[in-house]
Amino acid sequence: MQPIRIFTVGGTIDKIYFDAKSTYEVGPPNISEILSGLSLNISFCVTALMQKDSLDMTEADRQLIADRVSEAEENLIVITHGTDTMAETARHLGVVRNKTIVLTGALAPALFKNSDAMFNIGAALTAVQTLPPGVYIAMNGQVFDPDKVRKDVAQNRFVAL
Repeated sequence: MQPIRIFTVGGTIDKIYFDAKSTYEVGPPNISEILSGLSLNISFCVTALMQKDSLDMTEADRQLIADRVSEAEENLIVITHGTDTMAETARHLGVVRNKTIVLTGALAPALFKNSDAMFNIGAALTAVQTLPPGVYIAMNGQVFDPDKVRKDVAQNRFVAL
């Protein structure tokens, strides 16, 4: 079984209550807590790269992600990312060769009972183990080509182009 490297960069999946006014800020990665409660038969390691809303990500942030993915010993990579610019980051990662990279996130914070986070993380973990090298997005029960997907804000889901 090949080990999986999970990089976290922030986004809604990691949002937490910030104050009594019910605003949210990106907090520490939730994926370790989510996965620790499951009886998984996979080897993985979580590395937090940043805690940013994807709307605040810069080209320098995307380059840092690409550099860390390229430098990783593992060939199977999952990245938890904010949904607003996930496809943009995925396209940027197209320069990385010989690795299977799957980006995922959530449309509601992972700490919410009805969050899609656990489902999307499970899809990403399965996809990264079964797909050939390349870059993919796993959201809403589907795996997408980053060049052929967009977030449909009105329907609150990802759709193929």
